[in-house]
Amino acid sequence: MTVREIAAEAYRETIPVLVLSAIGGLFAGLVLVGMEAELAAVPGLLVLVPALLATRGNVYGSLGARLGSALHQGVIEPTLGFGDERLNAAIAAALANGVLVSGFAAVLGVVVLRVLGSESAGLATLVAISLLAGLLSGLLLTVAVVTVVVVGYRRGLNPDTLAGPVVTTTGDVVGIATMLVAARVVLALGGG
Repeated sequence: MTVREIAAEAYRETIPVLVLSAIGGLFAGLVLVGMEAELAAVPGLLVLVPALLATRGNVYGSLGARLGSALHQGVIEPTLGFGDERLNAAIAAALANGVLVSGFAAVLGVVVLRVLGSESAGLATLVAISLLAGLLSGLLLTVAVVTVVVVGYRRGLNPDTLAGPVVTTTGDVVGIATMLVAARVVLALGGG
């Protein structure tokens, strides 16, 4: 293949995904606007939004890259299911990392807010919201990443081209939505 053909193929694969990414990003922004009551009820929650969204992209982007490499190398089979030990290990590591870094971000957020003299909800409230959002978004993102990478690979698409934009967009939408759900659950249980 020539350089031009390779570039044309890359654009053909990525342009639809990038358009969906832009739409997904706007949707995530609309969900964030709909969180005004939760953001007011849980001081410091807004500080966690960029940290939690960035970690979704980093953790699950890494999972997508790992799966893409494993598929290219023939280390895992392009099948959906839990029969592959290596796939299961990669998923477990991503979920554990996502939840742990969510809790760490909450603790660090509270510490920084208090050092700066800014208002903050209690540590337990922000940690609970972060951990619940991390777990929920992790489960949803794992399904999305594994499905997109495996199905894309089976259809002849490069999973490395698909994983980044899909993880970024899905991570933003799912991250904000699960943060909203987690905040509502924690507030309903008496957090605040």
